[in-house]
Amino acid sequence: MKRAKIGAALAGTVVALASCGTSDNSASTTTASPESAESITVFAAASLKATFTELGTQFESAHPGSTVAFNFAGSSDLVAQITQGAPADVFASADTANMDKAIEAGAVSGVPANFATNTLTIVAEPGNPKGITSFADLARPGLNVVVCAPQVPCGTATTRIESTTGVDITPVSEESSVTDVLGKVTSGQADAGLVYVTDATSAGAAVTTVPFPESADAVNTYPIALLEESQNPELSSTFVEFVTGAEARAVFADAGFGAP
Repeated sequence: MKRAKIGAALAGTVVALASCGTSDNSASTTTASPESAESITVFAAASLKATFTELGTQFESAHPGSTVAFNFAGSSDLVAQITQGAPADVFASADTANMDKAIEAGAVSGVPANFATNTLTIVAEPGNPKGITSFADLARPGLNVVVCAPQVPCGTATTRIESTTGVDITPVSEESSVTDVLGKVTSGQADAGLVYVTDATSAGAAVTTVPFPESADAVNTYPIALLEESQNPELSSTFVEFVTGAEARAVFADAGFGAP
């Protein structure tokens, strides 16, 4: 009888210990660990720097724990980096031609979405001391003009306008991004340059803007797309949707971009 009672007591102790062990294990597996921050890298055309920086801040605020890092450069340079294996989640180009190159290289996932348009304008030194009034004036002898290189979207647009107008500009330099063209003018290294309307707007009083009607013949459409090698496709897709949405459209409009 005593042995039976002792055995029963031991059995109860074993069950109790087993039960305690199970409870501890269950608690350890269901306790939520701190959520790791999600981040994405967006490769975007140089002309998008101001608007995308603003949109990145808005996106991070709307998605706590997320981080958006940007790489701004000429669209052709960005395509080269992407196709050479640079880690990126999203690509926003200043024209469809460079997006097509990324598609042909198999770097794009899904179908790109157009989100804005842009046109060229002339920027001159404050006060326009050289008296530039038209696109044809950029071909005047002795005028130091800077433009984008032909492979860059703003350079492609410049070449297109030259072709339709018959005006042949001889620039003192061809830059790899539109922001570099603007920098040459604002720093006094050039008398004038061809940049996007949005860049002229952001420069404010640092330049005098000279619109020209021929710019309507070379409108650039901006597409954005998720990249095939994205390490965070869900958050990246959410960012793409945000950029193409109504809230972002208002930001683009304020900066001078046109609707797609």
